[in-house]
Amino acid sequence: MTSENRRTDAAPDDSTAEESDGAPDREVAEIVGRLAEPGDMDGAERRKLLGRLTKALTRRARKAKEAGAGRGRWLTDVFMAVAPRIPIRDLHTLSEHHHGLTAEALADDLVRTAAKATMTVGAIGGAVAAAEFAAPPLLLSAPAQLVAETLVVAAIEVKLIAELHEVYGMQVPGNGSQRAMAFAAAWSRQRGVDPMSPGTMTVALGTATRTALRNRLMRTLGRHLTTLGPFLTGAVAGGVLNRAATKKLGELVRSDLRVHRALPPGKP
Repeated sequence: MTSENRRTDAAPDDSTAEESDGAPDREVAEIVGRLAEPGDMDGAERRKLLGRLTKALTRRARKAKEAGAGRGRWLTDVFMAVAPRIPIRDLHTLSEHHHGLTAEALADDLVRTAAKATMTVGAIGGAVAAAEFAAPPLLLSAPAQLVAETLVVAAIEVKLIAELHEVYGMQVPGNGSQRAMAFAAAWSRQRGVDPMSPGTMTVALGTATRTALRNRLMRTLGRHLTTLGPFLTGAVAGGVLNRAATKKLGELVRSDLRVHRALPPGKP
């Protein structure tokens, strides 16, 4: 991580931590952050990290179950604790990391990179899930592997939304946690953030946002359940579905951002 990178840079506040009996420890946030980073990580390393994440989530799920936390609430609490730790790059760093691209060309490349990343996670997760079921099963009888995959895909897509706002010059106000929740809320709606809308930050931290986020996470998990096919059909399905969903998300968010600021084609 370079010094130019902008982070949402704040841990969840005390009220969130107290509210969540299943909040992830630093290890979960670190692993999700590493898997959400762009770059060439080989498949063996990704599988290793997904395995570590799966084990950490299984431990947390047991504690949440003992505390009586609901399935959807637990998954939401985990992601809300992870979201503020997702590293977000500023415009200068984004351009450097994408070979000097700018404006719309840079946004195009961001979406392509994110779609490739979620496709890779889906393919790896699908291949593992098709061959091996973790015990005990977690949400909706899904293997813990798929819960881990869901969190990583969500993190990659929230990162994409935040960095598209950087490209289009749409600054979202607030501290680290507030900005993280605004981008997570945008992900739950599959839209861009409108910083000019009154009460944007208040809404992002409200009960309705938690509900929308839970619903989106559960739908994403449900999509990943289709990867439970025989042999390598799960891997193919996981990769294809993730790539298509991320590309569609990028298109929707960019359409919203263009309403506020149109960009030139950019450096090819």
